[in-house]
Amino acid sequence: MFAEIYQIVQGIPVGKVATYGQVTMILGTKDSRRVGQALHANKDRRVPCHRVVFADGSLAPGYAFGGAGEQKKKLLAEGVEFRGEKVDLGKNGWVGK
Repeated sequence: MFAEIYQIVQGIPVGKVATYGQVTMILGTKDSRRVGQALHANKDRRVPCHRVVFADGSLAPGYAFGGAGEQKKKLLAEGVEFRGEKVDLGKNGWVGK
């Protein structure tokens, strides 16, 4: 299942984010925690795990490559806009598969 999750996440375009729930829905499961586990376990920096956020736009405190601060830096570098500490999902939410 982790490989399927990584494949979905690799489809999120630069400047966009998906929620854990979206990835779960695309997978056809209801286990959002499994998505979080997969992203946290990921060691391949080519998988853009930083583009997955919580349903309210907040960042993952346990982001595998340096915590929420590093996740925010990566998103800002891609042009993702924030409202306070949350991603503006209206502007940057991915309308994926």
